[in-house]
Amino acid sequence: MKALVYEGIETLAFREAPMVAAQPGEHLIRIRASGICGSDMHAYLGHDARRPAPLILGHEAAGVIEDGPQAGRRVTINPLVTCGSCAACAAGRENLCASRQIISMPPREGAFAQFVAMPERNLVTVPEDVPLSKAALAEPLAVSWHAARLALKALHPDMERRALVIGGGAIGLAAALAMRAMGVEDVAIQEPNAARRAFLAYHCGQQAVAEFQGIVPLVVDAVGYAATRAGASAAAAPGGVIAHVGLGEDAGGLDIRRMTLQEITFIGTYTYTAQDFRDTAQAIFDGRLGPLDWPEQRPLSDGAAAFRDLRSGAVAAPKIILDPWA
Repeated sequence: MKALVYEGIETLAFREAPMVAAQPGEHLIRIRASGICGSDMHAYLGHDARRPAPLILGHEAAGVIEDGPQAGRRVTINPLVTCGSCAACAAGRENLCASRQIISMPPREGAFAQFVAMPERNLVTVPEDVPLSKAALAEPLAVSWHAARLALKALHPDMERRALVIGGGAIGLAAALAMRAMGVEDVAIQEPNAARRAFLAYHCGQQAVAEFQGIVPLVVDAVGYAATRAGASAAAAPGGVIAHVGLGEDAGGLDIRRMTLQEITFIGTYTYTAQDFRDTAQAIFDGRLGPLDWPEQRPLSDGAAAFRDLRSGAVAAPKIILDPWA
């Protein structure tokens, strides 16, 4: 099969790779859409030791079951493979499973390929009227749905439901969309890239600003650098909540003294539960997250160029989706 293979720092090759084999209980999926995630970019830059070269990256995907009696079934893929039997899984917190795996990390190759194998429980059926390129957004949208759900659960019921999202990439935009779907009408996105701000305003209908002044009850850091954590610490209102999603760098930025004196809740959020994924997929199918027509689509064969364009800041769209068969 053809795949986009990470071969070293800032090096990707579109080439032949060993054909994936489905194990018992798994389906072989013909991938038709696979999005580039920020974590793929971290690996590409050599910043993620969990993703050593050579490796097929990609975990935001949708496609069609290739084998067996369900051949032809259109599905979006929950890439988080868990044991299903530990205390975390039994409690519906599969994202905390100690033995969790995710495609695009060893031992599971990713979805920047023509095929991938996945367990049945990781698949959600996509209605015929929903494009698979839109269904592939379920994974990044679920990350933000999970963060928004936890943050709103932690917010004191007497506080206003106003929010700031730091970062206007796919996760930040998705956080804004998720919060609006959950009843938060006043959401601003802070994004330093002028081209992306314009895209968010004109193509996504979002309130996008270069700098945010003031304080809000709820802040989502969708970037995860020391500077954005410092901004989140300053922007959170007394008694407010910071939901931290981004994994840009490991340390620095939080104003612990202010957070302590002002009783600001900090929540680290990782991926999503299986229910979050299903709920997000249904919200996509129902149109509750908007038209979702903002990704840029390219062939997987142009994947290396797509990564270079993202690296240089030349892409205004919050998401690039790659098609292995284009």
